[in-house]
Amino acid sequence: MNKTLDYYLKLPYTIVLKPGQEEGDGWLAEIPELPGCFTAGDTKEEALHLLEEAKRLWLESNLAHGDPIPEPQTAL
Repeated sequence: MNKTLDYYLKLPYTIVLKPGQEEGDGWLAEIPELPGCFTAGDTKEEALHLLEEAKRLWLESNLAHGDPIPEPQTAL
C-alpha cells in the first residue's frame, strides 16, 4: 500500500505540550514519534496550531525524500 500524506495526517500521533521553563516563555509542543518535529508558541492554542503545520511539513519532506515515517505505537 502506498501511504499518502492524508493517511499519515489522520494517524493519532502523541502530542506533548508543556510550558516553557521560565514564566512568559510560552508553550512547547512536539510529536515524539516524529524526530525533530516540534515548535513553540505564546499560548497553548498557538503551539498546537504551529505543531500541526510542523507535522505536515515534516511528513511532506519525508515522503518527498523517501525517508521512513514512523507510525504511532498502539497501547496494548
